[in-house]
Amino acid sequence: MTPVRQNPALAALLIVAASAFIASTTLLAKALGTDTLGPALHPMQISHGRFLFAFLVIVSVVGVLRPKLRRPHWGLHIGRTSFGWVGITLMFASVAFIPIADATAISFLNPVFAMVLAVPLLKEGVGPWRWLAAAVALTGALILLRPTPASFQPAALLALSAAVVIGMELIFIKKLSGREIPIQILLINNAMGLTIASVAVSFVFQMPTAAQWAALAGIGVLMACAQACFVNGMARADASFVAPISYATLIFAAFYDFAVFGVIPDAISQIGSAIILTGGLILVWRETRQRQALSR
Repeated sequence: MTPVRQNPALAALLIVAASAFIASTTLLAKALGTDTLGPALHPMQISHGRFLFAFLVIVSVVGVLRPKLRRPHWGLHIGRTSFGWVGITLMFASVAFIPIADATAISFLNPVFAMVLAVPLLKEGVGPWRWLAAAVALTGALILLRPTPASFQPAALLALSAAVVIGMELIFIKKLSGREIPIQILLINNAMGLTIASVAVSFVFQMPTAAQWAALAGIGVLMACAQACFVNGMARADASFVAPISYATLIFAAFYDFAVFGVIPDAISQIGSAIILTGGLILVWRETRQRQALSR
């Protein structure tokens, strides 16, 4: 395979686009989980729409590109898809009850949980700087949970649970990386996710309105576009350059929530989000320093 030419400016543009697409999916999920577009849909029906339409997009791409597929590692795919489906369903459930920016900020904890889970599952070593980053990020999440009787947000626990589950999904993605090409991973992930989601939605299905069908299709298409932009952005610049730019998702989420639902982040939301971002940036900084030291 010919290496992709490095282009940091294009990489940054692609990651910003991916961030806008991802934040848009949470906006549409919130509209579907409330009565904005019709009677509220169950989170499992929203996640079903996400997998259905993303699968249709990816199958179309595979049909055009006709990539050479290898024999898949089914065990890893089942684990990755199962955790991914649970994680996205919990995330879509949370945004119906709490500000999109809060749910998005809490979702940024998934790399932290993946790091912690990698210790027992991948036998990776975690140094003091990584533990510091995890502690800082979790402090921000605790602030966003608002743990007082007067302001506690139970629905924020859904977003926190989503971050834990998606962190587990990242462990399976790491095991899959290098074994199979990205388009094969996406194809199998969405095919299996659609199968799981189709069984689950049969218990809660209600006929969507025309506007809801459009929003469900939008979630799937936007998610497929986000994945394409992210993969191509990662290929054109170092991960240490790309990772901080992905936090633009939080800015887009806050903007969409304000523009569509009139939600203005309060001081607690701003402080908690800033602390989570600080923890994430500490992790990125440390990984960059470590990579530079190894390359000398």
